[in-house]
Amino acid sequence: MSRTAAKAVRLPLGEEDIRPTFRRERAAMKRGVWPVAGCDEAGRGPLAGPVVAAAVILDPRRVPRGLDDSKKLDHETREKLYAKICANAEVAVASAPPWRIDRDNILRASLWALARAVAALPVRPRLVFVDGRDRIETCCDCEAVISGDAIIASIAAASIVAKVTRDRLMTRLGLLYPGYGFESHKGYSVPQHFEALARLGPTVHHRRSFAPVAAAYGDPLEPAVAINEAAVLPLS
Repeated sequence: MSRTAAKAVRLPLGEEDIRPTFRRERAAMKRGVWPVAGCDEAGRGPLAGPVVAAAVILDPRRVPRGLDDSKKLDHETREKLYAKICANAEVAVASAPPWRIDRDNILRASLWALARAVAALPVRPRLVFVDGRDRIETCCDCEAVISGDAIIASIAAASIVAKVTRDRLMTRLGLLYPGYGFESHKGYSVPQHFEALARLGPTVHHRRSFAPVAAAYGDPLEPAVAINEAAVLPLS
């Protein structure tokens, strides 16, 4: 073959479709460590509403098929998986409200809510996997797993529970505060939300330490402090 002959073009390989598995939980079981919980949160980025955390202990005999990072699933799939998780697993949910986010910052408020969710589980775990870089204060061993909701089934389940719970809460807020569009954008930074802030002003559910909300108040970027206690949210 001539040296000038065209070489075969090597097509780029597509990214592997990584899905959560129950492998790490089963590995812990083989070491005699059980129950194992996964926990994750939803709502760090929005301008309004709480950050919601969930903790889940899956039944090894009834791990729902199709678990994945909640952000990769559509609304209908999340709702179906949410029902299966709540029917077959130990589940607890907790939230950190806007005042705590403003007082402590979003990271600390999120870790606080995650710890509250684990503490609220009806069964005390011996090991907790938490999504992200930071471990949480628990009464047992805790492992932080970056992108854990994409690789560990228990964390993926927790991400779904947290997302569905928060979305339902924001939908209810949309009914209580018409005009803001909470039921559609769930409090995130979108043009519709910015327009509502400019037209209607912020609500008590907005995070005053977030720059667009502080600007709507017309005050400097300082945390607002309140005296409530965040509560464990019902799953309904």
